[in-house]
Amino acid sequence: MGVTGERLRFDGWIAGVGTVSGTRLVVGHWPRSPFGAFSDVMVEHPGGERVLLAPSRPIADFVAATYRFDRIEVVPVAVTVAGDSWLVEAGALRLRLRTGRRSALGLLLSAVPSPFARSPLWAALCDVPARLLMPGVRTLGRAGPGRREWYGARGLRPVVAADAVLDGASLGGLAPLDPPVAFGFGSAPRRPSLVRVTTTVELATAER
Repeated sequence: MGVTGERLRFDGWIAGVGTVSGTRLVVGHWPRSPFGAFSDVMVEHPGGERVLLAPSRPIADFVAATYRFDRIEVVPVAVTVAGDSWLVEAGALRLRLRTGRRSALGLLLSAVPSPFARSPLWAALCDVPARLLMPGVRTLGRAGPGRREWYGARGLRPVVAADAVLDGASLGGLAPLDPPVAFGFGSAPRRPSLVRVTTTVELATAER
């Protein structure tokens, strides 16, 4: 086995939603990460423009080196969680989400032990069933020049309601995340969802 680069782990949640306007949003909320607690938002407009909303330049630079964007904005990003309600405020974006009860798959994922969620082997084993059950979703792939990334899902809830305003204009109600977002090697699920996840980014050996 070849020498691998440093592995950085991000533990938290990813929310992916579509809107009636065609704008699709992916929110990362990371209470535990190498950068401390932070949140970020990836926005893909109907015409395909991909925008990153990040809370600091170091975080923006790291995320932009891992995923693909056409524009980057460093803006205040805050996520407030109260029960099943989430409020995301990121620059000119204000997004409210409401989650539903866990499905059978969500209950199954919640039983995944933490060491499994961190393992690239586990991610590789989950990749094919994930693609079959949720087209567009991948759990393991290449992320940026020389980087590798994998996701270990540890819970899943549907998003049952959403309201988003960007630059003072409503994006419309909740809609499927369709077409899939194109920030990286995979998309969030087509059905709007909140996923409890451990994400690992393995840096290129030159980045160690």
